[in-house]
Amino acid sequence: MFAWFYDALKERGLTLNDRQIAQFDIYATFLLAKNQVMNLTAIDTVEGVWRKHFLDSLALANLPGMPNASLLDVGSGAGFPSLPLKILYPELNVTIVDALRKRIDFLEELVSKLSLPGVELIHGRAEELDRHEHYDYVSARAVARLNVLLELCLPWAKVGGAFVAMKGVDVAEELSESKTALSTLGGKQETVMPYSIGEEQTHALVIVRKIKATPVKYPRAFAKIKNNPL
Repeated sequence: MFAWFYDALKERGLTLNDRQIAQFDIYATFLLAKNQVMNLTAIDTVEGVWRKHFLDSLALANLPGMPNASLLDVGSGAGFPSLPLKILYPELNVTIVDALRKRIDFLEELVSKLSLPGVELIHGRAEELDRHEHYDYVSARAVARLNVLLELCLPWAKVGGAFVAMKGVDVAEELSESKTALSTLGGKQETVMPYSIGEEQTHALVIVRKIKATPVKYPRAFAKIKNNPL
């Protein structure tokens, strides 16, 4: 494990045991090997994976109740942020939904290599899932605008739970254009938490609390969400 990674976790009040360090090593090695034959990440160095994927994902680690929460990770790609969180917190219940079959295949093999129980992998689109508003947290590390992500993700959070969007710190414009989506879908902006994975705080967690049930007609089909966002 890199010394800077250890120091960064220590600053957040987090520690890893030997098994967890070994799991992160396996994760990075497997990801970079598979990335040679399929497009999983633009990051192509071990240190880059540890900083820009692992450390970034663990920004969610100190959210209240996370160690024993239920987490739905929408469009996680190569497993971020949910699988680094699962390594850190073995009792975390993780569900990952991704539209690409090859990514789900990769994640199935990865979860087996890491010996991670309590991980459900779903091939499909979030907006097509059966509606069950029971997750403590729903996460997205996607590049879509916040008002689009809200409709894709907030419906699956339980009332009292939260949607966490991983964004850059310059998110004020997206928050402003998301007011209708928030009120329509039953959410309330709780906080924006800047954090760093390097020298500058260029990242932020946008936390939206679910304060009431989402109307049953949401989410709409993705084409409608994309072409006519709330």
